[in-house]
Amino acid sequence: MKGFCERAVASKYSSKSSTESTDRGPSSVCSDSGSRDSKHDKASLWSNFFASAFSIFETHSESSITEKKEIHSRNNGWTEAVRKVVTGGSMRRIHERVLGSSRTGISSASDIWLLGVRYKVSQDESSGDAATNNGLRAFEQDFSSRILMTYRKGFDAIGDSKYTSDVNWGCMLRSSQMLVAQALLFHRLGRSWRRPLHKPLDEQYIEILHHFGDSEGSAFSIHNLLQAGKAYDLAAGSWVGPYAMCRSWETLVRCKREGTAVDNQPLPMAVYIVSGDEDGERGGAPVVCIQDASRHCLEFSRGRVDWTPILLLVPLVLGLEKVNPRYIPSLWATFTFPQSLGIMGGKPGASTYIIGVQDEKALYLDPHEVQSAINIRRDDLEADTLSYHCNVIRHIPLDSIDPSLAIGFYCRDRDDFDDFCFRASKLADGSNGAPLFTVTETHNFPKPVNNSDVLDDSGGVQNDDSFVVPPISDADGSAHEDDWQLL
Repeated sequence: MKGFCERAVASKYSSKSSTESTDRGPSSVCSDSGSRDSKHDKASLWSNFFASAFSIFETHSESSITEKKEIHSRNNGWTEAVRKVVTGGSMRRIHERVLGSSRTGISSASDIWLLGVRYKVSQDESSGDAATNNGLRAFEQDFSSRILMTYRKGFDAIGDSKYTSDVNWGCMLRSSQMLVAQALLFHRLGRSWRRPLHKPLDEQYIEILHHFGDSEGSAFSIHNLLQAGKAYDLAAGSWVGPYAMCRSWETLVRCKREGTAVDNQPLPMAVYIVSGDEDGERGGAPVVCIQDASRHCLEFSRGRVDWTPILLLVPLVLGLEKVNPRYIPSLWATFTFPQSLGIMGGKPGASTYIIGVQDEKALYLDPHEVQSAINIRRDDLEADTLSYHCNVIRHIPLDSIDPSLAIGFYCRDRDDFDDFCFRASKLADGSNGAPLFTVTETHNFPKPVNNSDVLDDSGGVQNDDSFVVPPISDADGSAHEDDWQLL
């Protein structure tokens, strides 16, 4: 893996991403590595407090089994109540704010790539390399500045349903919200923006959060996403796959665009869903068609300009039950793209938002925490935004993520898009016949394969998250088995 990654990024453009790692913004809620010694005693004291709080669930009398049962029966309700308080979202966030970020499993020897930015990290403060020693702190500031979307409870009922919470079913919707929110952050505030600790807050930042409130009045709420995704079987209470999620965003953005001036669009960029064909069912490596991207930009601007900012969403299925190992190096390398918006997917059956990689680990934001519904007003520059950020750096092995996923990219202008295409083409050329996606100037698709002829493991027709693979032949008619395989 390390050898591949070094080759993948050792090109003319690697230095561009690396230099961004020195960007600094306002301090985040992460602990300051430069003052760790002075805070050590305080952190230890609070650590002991939290350890004691959690230990009440592990402490039992050793007198007798009968006595244990009596105590358990008598105090069961009280114990469960305290457990909810101590392990709940609010207490957890207090723990994070007091003790700083949690980064168990983060290596002190390997670089981290976070949405196109490279961080040289080291916990060896005796090395004398200030840039290296500050790398971890800079990474923590960047990580905690990414917008977190989680399960919410207590919002108005979704449509005609009785659902006032998305707990246990809305993780893919929340993951997609996070990805789009990062695109808006990059567009309005830049990649080097960091979350401020002091108020008043930035107007653009507050407006972004306003769009993701939990009501029909917020442009990109789950209420509106579900309404837009009805044609793709989105419904309250049901889990949804990445492909349907991408198409639902396309529909929602198109609906919001109608009747609204170009300069007032809630998502001020074109949206391009990159797939094998219009229905995403033809199979093969999805194709980024430059001609199509240009058309999307022209339509978004209503014919005013040839190119606009553009959000690319690439839904993929890279295996049956797990990701085919052939695609892991390419997945890893996409995080080195300055246009990277990460991956919505993650754990099988439990979507997360993957935003970085280190060695074989995927670093992610987790939407599965339950918080109360919130709707931030557009003009509320004193709003409490703590619930939209996280200091806990979670990770899973990259090769254990769900093979059904979607990758996002944001290109600010035509030059940025051209740079993306150059990187993507180079990545595809070095993929040993297993590209995630390819780049072409114009369409040149073979005849689609009938989806109804392809069955899943249970004998049924595959859902819309699956890709059917037609043979890809060369001039003499022989098929290239390694170009793209049915996984």
